[in-house]
Amino acid sequence: MHEYRIAAIPGDGIGVEVIAAGLKVLEVLAGRDRSFKLKVEHFPWSSDYYLKHGHYIPEGGLEQLKQFDAIFFGAVGSPKVPDHISLWGLRLPICQGFDQYANVRPARVLPGIKSPLRNGEAIDWVVIRENSEGEYSGSGGRAHRGLPEEVATETSVFTRAGVTRIHRYAFELARSRPRKHLTLVTKSNAQRHGMVMWDEIFYEVAKQYPDVETRRVLVDAVTTQMVLKPQTLDTLVATNLHADILSDLAAALSGSLGIAPTANLNPERKFPSMFEPIHGSAFDITGKGIANPVATFWTASLMLAHLGEKDAAQRLMRAIEAVTGKRIHTPDLGGEATTEIVTEAVCDSL
Repeated sequence: MHEYRIAAIPGDGIGVEVIAAGLKVLEVLAGRDRSFKLKVEHFPWSSDYYLKHGHYIPEGGLEQLKQFDAIFFGAVGSPKVPDHISLWGLRLPICQGFDQYANVRPARVLPGIKSPLRNGEAIDWVVIRENSEGEYSGSGGRAHRGLPEEVATETSVFTRAGVTRIHRYAFELARSRPRKHLTLVTKSNAQRHGMVMWDEIFYEVAKQYPDVETRRVLVDAVTTQMVLKPQTLDTLVATNLHADILSDLAAALSGSLGIAPTANLNPERKFPSMFEPIHGSAFDITGKGIANPVATFWTASLMLAHLGEKDAAQRLMRAIEAVTGKRIHTPDLGGEATTEIVTEAVCDSL
């Protein structure tokens, strides 16, 4: 029997509620499966922790996390702390410190869930986001603060190594899917340096994958394609900023941000990967017991698949789909179920 060490970082807002729900479902699944066990350690790093201690991650914290097989992350973000401080204080140091350069976000309409699109049932996508550089590299600065001539620069950084590896990952994933179709999302008509290199490297890598069909689409055009012609897309690869936006659109078109999962992967497995629901801390519904745990359950399924427990991952997805198919929905999906009711239903289904 395999035992996996999981670092649980619930973080802020509904992150605390959905991670608790996710761990409960994983515990039931491990009890049923008997082929693996999860040893979970909780880390209290959050915005409240930051306000008390002056930092999100204590000294030596990343070294501690390195010992784990995976990180199960809730959300970070609080009305009490500016967003750029919380993001750069907790999530990004883990993603960048552990070289989790492939952010993978599947999107499809689960049974019993209604897409706002007329032909939403055609949605079956994976958005692959470059997760380590690009527009979120943190490169830039500000001068003459507060003066009329104040200037701020935000520099997108694209490296040949960083772009090559995300395209290679995207081709591998596209090849593993039935349609073997990959859309290059770009903005090289207006951004003529980094994004032109982004395109050039894509086509260099494409030569090694003759079995994968490719298409190049500008980022603004791909948003219209997602809405009007969802059936024309399958796997998409985009930069850090572009894919961040597109994956939220994909989640909304699939029915709700409350069902969308994320995997932040270090594909070479030199470091642990981190798994998180897409929805953020959602302080407007925190403490009401109505947060949708489906995104966290789907995220847990991605985590199990990454750990090599593919049967358990599929069993969990079947249980999730059985519950959504019965329309046991939280308010974001138009239902009246609580987080607890959905969690118990998935446990029962398992």
